Amino acid sequence: MEQAAKKAKSAPTKANGNGHGEQQHQQQELWPSVRASFTAMNTVNPIRDLVDTMDIKGNPDKRMIALSIGDPTVFGNLPKSPASTNAVITALKSGKCDGYPHSAGYPASRKALAEYFSTDGLKYDLEDVVIASGCSGALDLAIEVFNRVGGNMLIPEPGFSLYKTLGIAKGLDMRAYQLLPDKSWEIDLADMEAKIDENTLAIIVNNPSNPCGSVYSEEHIKALIEVAARHKVPIIADEVYANMTFGRKFVPLASLAHNVPVLSCGGLAKRFLVPGWRVGWVLIHDPVNAFTENVRPGLLKLTQHILGANSLMQGAIPSMLKDTKPEFFSSVLSHLKENAELVCSMLEQAPGLTPIMPAGAMYLMVKLEPSMYKDIKDDRDFTQKLITEQSVFCLPASVFGSPNFFRIVTTIPKAQMMTAMERIIEFAKAHADQ
Repeated sequence: MEQAAKKAKSAPTKANGNGHGEQQHQQQELWPSVRASFTAMNTVNPIRDLVDTMDIKGNPDKRMIALSIGDPTVFGNLPKSPASTNAVITALKSGKCDGYPHSAGYPASRKALAEYFSTDGLKYDLEDVVIASGCSGALDLAIEVFNRVGGNMLIPEPGFSLYKTLGIAKGLDMRAYQLLPDKSWEIDLADMEAKIDENTLAIIVNNPSNPCGSVYSEEHIKALIEVAARHKVPIIADEVYANMTFGRKFVPLASLAHNVPVLSCGGLAKRFLVPGWRVGWVLIHDPVNAFTENVRPGLLKLTQHILGANSLMQGAIPSMLKDTKPEFFSSVLSHLKENAELVCSMLEQAPGLTPIMPAGAMYLMVKLEPSMYKDIKDDRDFTQKLITEQSVFCLPASVFGSPNFFRIVTTIPKAQMMTAMERIIEFAKAHADQ
């Protein structure tokens, strides 16, 4: 043993790939743990956290039907318009979209967006448009440009979880105002106003809504604008589902904001059915000149972090906006409406469930009454058992801040939607407290 130890001690040092001896390397001091940034450690995605903790194996005897994914391309039944394909091919062949664009986007693309979203009561110019990497990137710009230490923003509840993800990572206090399910998810304006204080930097409004599928009336939009006007708080309007309505006309918030500045965020993802192309925008509406000195130049500075969105997809924007036929949009909306009507009519047969008919977007919410079941505690319990027994995956709305609801995506093929509803009804009846 002693001889073996001496032999090991006198063994020649073997060089590793860096030219250093292994023994020398082993004698180096251990590194302390390297700290990640505040932003990294405070980035939380409620949906991702939920999926990571759920058992989504499902019933092996039943094919999984995912009613949880907000990507309209997943099932292959909603292809993009031929105009979108042709626009990208033309941009590619032109050879003019291969370099770095202006950090706020190609001027031609910004001009096309300004013209597309201008109406009789709302005019945009090229300088009012900032192109971003998807609507998520647009929201990030809009939130960051207002960000200040000690500040807070108001967000809808239930609401898109990314608002909280972005805000908390920036050190903001994200305060939830309530939506009213009994009033088609209108904003509780008294609750909204009660959450405003001297540190409120902006109010985020999502219309049409994810996860609710609600679409606000002109009167309701005017009322929420008046709340913002009274307190001199700007609005961030998340309108990525703009014009995706089938039960009520879409009214751009900025078109009614005559005394409140608004940053409207949108993108190609949902309406044009190309979420992976990552093209979004911020539209600047400033009737009171509150954004001139700081916010406008601030947005341009922020775009320099990544030098803008994908150049090729930016180059396709003008043709996509000009050449996509109305029939393409109306066909998609008909599909969404038919699926929503199917869900609502079928789930009325399910004990303990009350679907709320949407008026737009790609989602609807279903109210859950746990007291009507013998072994269902809440929305997470319901959706987990639904996966395990019926292989139907819905998102529990607690991830959106609304416990005892769940969200259904309405983009899937109609036949699969019918099968999914039959399974949900069977599940609800099997667990009902009769």
